[in-house]
Amino acid sequence: MNIIETKKLTKSYGKSRGITELDLSVSEGDFFGFIGPNGAGKSTTIRTLLGLIFANSGEAKIFGKDIVREKTKILSDIGYMPSEATFYSGMRVKEIIVLSAKMRKKDCSAMADRLCERLSLDKEKRVEELSLGNRKKVSIVCALQHNPRLCILDEPTSGLDPLMQKEFFDILKEQHKNGATIFLSSHVLSEIQKNCSRAAIIKEGRIIALDSVENLSKTNAKRIVLHGINSVPETISAKSAEINGDSVSFLFNGDIKELISAVNSLPIYDMTITELDLEEIFLHYYEKGGEK
Repeated sequence: MNIIETKKLTKSYGKSRGITELDLSVSEGDFFGFIGPNGAGKSTTIRTLLGLIFANSGEAKIFGKDIVREKTKILSDIGYMPSEATFYSGMRVKEIIVLSAKMRKKDCSAMADRLCERLSLDKEKRVEELSLGNRKKVSIVCALQHNPRLCILDEPTSGLDPLMQKEFFDILKEQHKNGATIFLSSHVLSEIQKNCSRAAIIKEGRIIALDSVENLSKTNAKRIVLHGINSVPETISAKSAEINGDSVSFLFNGDIKELISAVNSLPIYDMTITELDLEEIFLHYYEKGGEK
């Protein structure tokens, strides 16, 4: 079953582009990554799915329910963490957490206490006393304390130190193991590669790739480093060339035999060929418009 499904979902802001004919499917039980740089359309997609803004055209369903007609039923089973954590001033952390639970008409106190302890969150502090990282922690507790069926997390780790990032992902993995579907929006590609099983890449409001992280990481392109020269010969079709002293590094997507033939007469003393990591593959997708 697809827990999230969109068909030609489009949202524009006057003359500004938001998302365009977005086709997206997330299966129940997925740990799903939504990848793209700032401004690609990740937050617009999420806000449209949650009914915070309305699409111009297209359709979308969550839990098989229409996101507009059955919005209230849908939201009761979602834990949402926005990219920016803002709260009512003057309130204490514990009051915000209780208010969030009351809005869902649930007693979440036991889970909230466990999350606060794991995240080292002081519940007595007021909002205006909190750092960005601690405001993020409050968002995590509010999003997860009711054990939602679907967790939608928009750039969740910004502001968290490395130890808290690790703890956060440990918590997410536990939620996922207990049956929750995780939808993680991020431009930090290492987060996606380490934690997600499937992912979509969004570029300028359109999905340009959707597959397992394993398949997305498969590409014919290689990172080539030639030692002994400081420019790429014109006979080699190269992308993203970088000069470092007497070496040149570039992406190569052609026949390795042709590459070896081309460099055979060059004054190089060494050559390395390595697989791309997800960050390089992501950039490769953007350069090629989605074609590997």
